[in-house]
Amino acid sequence: MSATPQKATNAGKVQGPKRFVFLLLDKFTMLSFASAIEPLRIANRVIGAPIYQWVLAGEGNSEGVVHCSNGAAFKLDIGLSEIGREDTVLVCGGIDVQKATTKAILNWLRREARKGVAIGGLCTGAYALAKAGLLDGKKATIHWENQDGFIEEFEQVKLTRSIFVIDGNRMSTAGGTASLDMMLKIIAADHGEDVANTVADQLIYSTIRTDQDTQRLSIPTRIGVRHPKLSQVIQMMETAIEEPISPADLADDVGMSTRQLERLFRRYLNRSPKRYYMELRLSKARNLLMQTDMSVINVALACGFASPSHFSKCYRAHYSTTPYRERGSQGGSSLRLSI
Repeated sequence: MSATPQKATNAGKVQGPKRFVFLLLDKFTMLSFASAIEPLRIANRVIGAPIYQWVLAGEGNSEGVVHCSNGAAFKLDIGLSEIGREDTVLVCGGIDVQKATTKAILNWLRREARKGVAIGGLCTGAYALAKAGLLDGKKATIHWENQDGFIEEFEQVKLTRSIFVIDGNRMSTAGGTASLDMMLKIIAADHGEDVANTVADQLIYSTIRTDQDTQRLSIPTRIGVRHPKLSQVIQMMETAIEEPISPADLADDVGMSTRQLERLFRRYLNRSPKRYYMELRLSKARNLLMQTDMSVINVALACGFASPSHFSKCYRAHYSTTPYRERGSQGGSSLRLSI
């Protein structure tokens, strides 16, 4: 791979090398971390000068090592020591982020934030920022699988479904390759679109996404069909979990009869609208049980069940276990990540 050095189009906008401090939480996700650090390395090659620097920080073990979720070990450059005001902190999260977000991590984040340091969260790293109170009143994002639990715990955060969000000096990404898109935006702001586009070309990344792009595939792509009224009904179901809408009202809202709606679901999804809706509600309930400390009663209410007994009966029928046993099998709540 070769890169032709070029001059930054926004020369003078960034004075001297810009340093990123990657705060590695235990069991962080490698893909999200690599998607953030590699654009910086390539930008240095493109410019032909060290415009970016980085260090790895964290608590680590006795040997100063942190392991990511795939088992690979990373040697830390620094511990939780003070950094410069001009540094940018990126918190790299992954699975079991609640456990990894220790008091020492929270105190360090709050201390650096008071100095005015720019701080972001990659993958589930947004949880650590929110827990430290650094996202209060801010827009943010987190992996779609973790959104249900995040919303319940951090009501003061303006959570979006964007792949990344930059709100002032707070940043967050949804995980995976979303870090790459955010870093390309930062590089473009620092050194111009031409440099960012050249970095993307070096990465064989042909479609740069923006903060207006959402995380999940469209409903037609996700369910494998492109029937507009079916997609519309499913979208209505997904946005009305706590107070479910009756099949009759759903059908009426899209201009068809209940019988026609039944046939549509049977034809494309091989289940009734009622069954599909129930599966959506139970899926959210399972996320809340695994990701939050909400009581089973409150989980039931949040997912549209009038009573805990009805909720437990439906949950057992679908997952072959009770909500109480499901939570017990996880050894406590913890944000998880599917990638």
